[in-house]
Amino acid sequence: MKKTVKLTVNGTTYERDVEPRTLLVHFLRDNLGLTGTHIGCDTSQCGACTVLVNGQSLKSCTAFAVQMQGAEITTIEGLAKEGELHPIQQGFWEMHGLQCGYCTPGMIMQSVQLLDRNANPSEEEIRHGIEGNLCRCTGYQNIVKSIQWAAQHKNQGATEVPEADAPQVDPKPISPVP
Repeated sequence: MKKTVKLTVNGTTYERDVEPRTLLVHFLRDNLGLTGTHIGCDTSQCGACTVLVNGQSLKSCTAFAVQMQGAEITTIEGLAKEGELHPIQQGFWEMHGLQCGYCTPGMIMQSVQLLDRNANPSEEEIRHGIEGNLCRCTGYQNIVKSIQWAAQHKNQGATEVPEADAPQVDPKPISPVP
């Protein structure tokens, strides 16, 4: 027997009939077509499915869609406004905070909550704030740098990397091996 759920996702209100056991992650992906929310483990271990529910991060594989009655949900697709990346999205771009990109949407959504709670976190606070989100590709250093970049630029509205923050590239050309 289906249940009706009415919720707002990325500023748009939806009313849908869903099976009571439908997980929020599947509702977002399958019913609304918001595939930026990834399914990584279905056990709440990896955080790839993290979204914001009423401003709080939630691993969307841990909640049923019917539990979201009346909720305001933000997914990765809802962060950019009027073609401008959210500062955290821009930080991940500028500071190379992704490898394969699978964990990136969940990592970014967790980081939004982190910076909403603490506008200027230390490196230790950043690492603690994202510890429920796993990246299987990196040592997290560029993810941390991305969040630090976003914290520095969030209130400035800056989208360009100041020279001192720009990733350093070795100016010497690579010579072919003889």
